[in-house]
Amino acid sequence: MSKTKNSRTEETIVKEALNIAYEREISALIASVRDRASSISELNDLWYLHDLLSTKRYEIDGKYDYNSSTILFDFAQLVKEGWLHLDELQELKPEMQSKISALARM
Repeated sequence: MSKTKNSRTEETIVKEALNIAYEREISALIASVRDRASSISELNDLWYLHDLLSTKRYEIDGKYDYNSSTILFDFAQLVKEGWLHLDELQELKPEMQSKISALARM
């Protein structure tokens, strides 16, 4: 019973951390798109923005799709990219924290 409760708590922590990182990345993307959109002066600029958004949509949709078997790698990548900070994962088990930290340094 306690194992189930711990797993549920850990899953909640993981999902909250993913949401934090997602919100940060989306906010940064919106700011970037606003800047780029305000400087569109020709058709090629517009197509570039379209391609950027298509690429980002694919990338972000995959990155934040929760998968318990890859979460250590996912968190390490988010830490590397700056969307998540190790101190935001302090509620996870120490073993998970150290693995994420080690992977993020690679």
